[in-house]
Amino acid sequence: MKTIVNGILAACAWVLLATATAQELAPDVLVKNVTTEVVDLITKDKEIRSGSRAKLIEVIEAKVLPHFNFTSMTALAMGQSWGKATPEQKKRLVEEFRTLLVRTYASALSAYSEQRFDFRPLRARPTDTDVTVNVRVLQSGAQPVPIDYSMEKTASGWKVYDVMVGGVSLVANYRTEFNATVRERSEERRVGKECRSRW
Repeated sequence: MKTIVNGILAACAWVLLATATAQELAPDVLVKNVTTEVVDLITKDKEIRSGSRAKLIEVIEAKVLPHFNFTSMTALAMGQSWGKATPEQKKRLVEEFRTLLVRTYASALSAYSEQRFDFRPLRARPTDTDVTVNVRVLQSGAQPVPIDYSMEKTASGWKVYDVMVGGVSLVANYRTEFNATVRERSEERRVGKECRSRW
């Protein structure tokens, strides 16, 4: 009995150690490991190679999304409107932004899966809690495409809160769309109230 308990405790300690080690990865190492693993999976998976978007999304969900902070991304994209949203609205917005990122990432991976990557050295101090990891997608006969991951250190490890592709921020890009939608809905509610008050 004691041997079984010791075995269980040892297994638990190993799992905790493995989890802690994964969380302690430097942000640039994390980006390199995840990118390399995902591209390798895509290259070897026959379903993905034959165009299975569902299988590609499955890989993204399992390997990429755990390293993104969707609440931070959505809050940044919403700007001032985030503070005015109810908890239920915030939850729905985060879910929508997550779906949006899956689609964006799936398209990007489809485009870049056969390219080579240049993982640039991280320029940060060991005490930094907010860094940018620079990656270059190397293309034959064309300029490299820069992909910059803005990352923050959280209690559960380093998380991405914005991605810039070719100098265009994913968060800033959708902030314009979100704000336009919020203004449109606000205007619709205002007009609706005016109409009801007249009747």
